[in-house]
Amino acid sequence: MFWRFVYNTIALPAMYICYHIAACCNRKIREGIHGRKHVFEKLIQQLRDARKIEKTAWFHFTSVGEFEQAKPLIEALYEDTRIVLTFFSPSVASNVETYPYADVGVYLPFDTPLNAERLIDLIKPTCLVFSRYDIWPNLVWKASKYRIPTIVIAGTLHAGSKRLSLIGMSFSRSVHRHITLHCAISEEDANRFQRFCPSKHQVVLTGDTRYEQVYRRAMSVESEMELFSGQTTFTRPIFIAGSTYADDEKVILKAYQILRDDVAVRLPHLILVPHEPTPERIEAISSELNQQNFSYRYFSKLTSDTNLADVDVLIVDKVGLLAELYYLADIAFVGGSFHGSVHNVMEPAAMAKPVLFGPTIQNSHEATLLLEKGAAKLVHTPEQMASVITMWLTNEKDRSTTGNLGKQLIEEKLGAVERTLVHLRQYLE
Repeated sequence: MFWRFVYNTIALPAMYICYHIAACCNRKIREGIHGRKHVFEKLIQQLRDARKIEKTAWFHFTSVGEFEQAKPLIEALYEDTRIVLTFFSPSVASNVETYPYADVGVYLPFDTPLNAERLIDLIKPTCLVFSRYDIWPNLVWKASKYRIPTIVIAGTLHAGSKRLSLIGMSFSRSVHRHITLHCAISEEDANRFQRFCPSKHQVVLTGDTRYEQVYRRAMSVESEMELFSGQTTFTRPIFIAGSTYADDEKVILKAYQILRDDVAVRLPHLILVPHEPTPERIEAISSELNQQNFSYRYFSKLTSDTNLADVDVLIVDKVGLLAELYYLADIAFVGGSFHGSVHNVMEPAAMAKPVLFGPTIQNSHEATLLLEKGAAKLVHTPEQMASVITMWLTNEKDRSTTGNLGKQLIEEKLGAVERTLVHLRQYLE
């Protein structure tokens, strides 16, 4: 009761105020606030139009990555289960709106006791599923009050998490002890979750469901001929930098300058895929390329007769293309790793591409696994990045071996979906 009081009277109001203050200078936060307007009216309308099925599985996730982890489970359950989706980040809103395996999809209202109570009353879930780590205390406490099973799928808790600090541990125990089951992605994560739970039966090792989703997508990606409408005129090796931020691009473009000045290696084409290709970001990238005297084209301006042979950099100013673009790569860099947290390293690995990333990978268990497997390289500086790219470009056997090790790792990790479904279906009976 102590932590519920602290959370609801101190922490929650503080988060609410900070969230709205931050909205003044953050477009995504403003989108999230706008998207939550009239959310209960939207929920009621969607529930009214939803399929009338006795069982309801409510999945909550924060953003795109966690949605990807839930998708294989959602699609396996959809036929005889009503699916309700809630999410936190605006980045996933459009994905949910067009997803064919959801009966309901709305922003999660702010985590107040009243909102949690109203959500449970309207949705009437058979079970509540959190993907990875976006766990909201009042939802957990209210679900426990009404004896609704709560499951964490693809659960992860890295060793440096604040939840493992002295104060964090005490608060986390007050929440996680009410979660029915934690499906952890690794033995290390399972052991850390167990520290929150009074019963050993509250934690099981299932693996990461995202491996199936990523592998399935990698196997279905069409060739570059379709991506470029039957026309591709790249004549050099291709280095793709995916889902990048400005911090990543500073290192990438400096490394690219070093490669241009190195007479021992042929300068590869660079396909640059910003995480958020807003007009401001595209303009900033273009300005930097002009200063460095690199030739470039915008993806949106390509036509069937565009000649890319003499183009150094292709700037991808559209979203939703990264998986297909990785298919083209000889070498792939994964963004976020010089910014704060690395993005999805599994996607290029599943396509047998040698993977590069920067030093901030503490959020990604699979990035660590790729390093241990020898399927990726971690770099800290532009010089290191240029050196690794040169090594792979001049040694095709090493490049191919590195990429195949990544694909092998993904294949070894398959099976988490079926292991997780065994548990989920128990709570949907």
